[in-house]
Amino acid sequence: MNRRHFLQSLALGAVGLSLRRSVRADLSRKPNFVVILADDLGWTGLRCFGSKYYETPNLDRLCAEGMKFTNGYADAPVCAPTRACLISGQYTPRTGVYRVGDMTMGKERFCPVIQPRKRPFGLDKITIAEALKQLGYATAHFGKWHLGPNHPSEHGFDVAIESSGRHFDPVTKPPMHVPKGTYLTDLLAERALRFIEENKQRPFLLYFPDFLVHKPHEAKEDLVKEFREKPGVGAQSNPVYAAMTYSLDVTVGRIVKKIDELGLAQNTLIVFLSDNGGRCVFGPDMRPKSNSFTDNLPLREGKGELYEGGIRVPYIFRYPGTIKAGTVCHEPIATVDLYPTLLELAGGTPDPRYPLDGVSVVPCLQDHQARLNRDALYWYYPNFSGGPDKSGKWGNIPRAAIRARQYKLIEYLTEDRPELYDLENDIGERHNLAREMPGKVEELRARLHAWMEAVGAPKMSKNPDFNPGNNG
Repeated sequence: MNRRHFLQSLALGAVGLSLRRSVRADLSRKPNFVVILADDLGWTGLRCFGSKYYETPNLDRLCAEGMKFTNGYADAPVCAPTRACLISGQYTPRTGVYRVGDMTMGKERFCPVIQPRKRPFGLDKITIAEALKQLGYATAHFGKWHLGPNHPSEHGFDVAIESSGRHFDPVTKPPMHVPKGTYLTDLLAERALRFIEENKQRPFLLYFPDFLVHKPHEAKEDLVKEFREKPGVGAQSNPVYAAMTYSLDVTVGRIVKKIDELGLAQNTLIVFLSDNGGRCVFGPDMRPKSNSFTDNLPLREGKGELYEGGIRVPYIFRYPGTIKAGTVCHEPIATVDLYPTLLELAGGTPDPRYPLDGVSVVPCLQDHQARLNRDALYWYYPNFSGGPDKSGKWGNIPRAAIRARQYKLIEYLTEDRPELYDLENDIGERHNLAREMPGKVEELRARLHAWMEAVGAPKMSKNPDFNPGNNG
């Protein structure tokens, strides 16, 4: 499609669009949006989501003042694909960002099928920043981008500082002077507060993808010392990880405080979420191993897996006057839903020539018991990882998944061994119902395959050079 014509149609589509009746119609201007994306923060990584070890007073307050989603999902179990989905509003097969990097390079002969290569996040994508700019928004990005080769400033962000890789003494793109000993989240927060101050008279999008709590696990020593003196709970016991979580919470508190001090709270939607589950590895006993950095219990597994621990993450929305404080919504939502939600609240309409895979969650923000008009959520993760070991076996193999209300099917793309779970009665995915409910397996498998066809998910073809042999 013609990119310029699409952007023009977004601007024209904004004229005369009426929002849902319960969204305030007397606003003097469009709402502001603050989207804070944590990195590797698990579903139970906040006190308001069940942690008995981590301390997150600012996020707990944000949750108490807004709405908590208990069935919020990342669109992938690792960071780069989820970020592409959030920015583009499209599922992974459309973005082509299947993984962080091609871990099979040089090991192709150990793969029984040919793994589709990751595609660059291209300039053909119409990002949420570009869509909102056409509606008069100032846009900013501060933090981890992970969607090269282009800088976020080339994808619609007026102001953009990209940085990740280390927490102390960070290196930024574009380069800026960073005093020795600077902690990355503090640096990013300062720039975010300045952006809010400078744009308080106009609508803005602040996208704040913090690098916390991703490795390397580095934290301020005074905080680490405090958490060393606090007893852990299960695998949630690492004082460095806890200190990193606390620093993330402080940054969120600073941003929210600035919004409130400037009198912008009533006209600002703040969204907090994570890009995937916490780093947690399960042993044969279905419990986290000792080398896990945290746990996502009662969810199974963690980052890199399509089990709930890898993709279910905390979501908090605050929008005073539209969202009733202290409410909890159990409706399943996903990262791709943010784009259509912000676009609707800003008074824009999506162009049919640029498909959005998510749906607006505005009905849920108005009524925590509302149900969204869609049949299911989907995941496509065609990746080998965690190997091969000396026998040529991979820890993880390509897979896809569908969640349709209470049932979730995990489909292995190279093996015929489906897994079916009833999430209402088995949130920990301990009991595979595939043999007991073959009809449900075939129903969900057919829907999953139809979706994969519709969004252009690459089919897995046999590798003619496959030779597991010995990898020693």
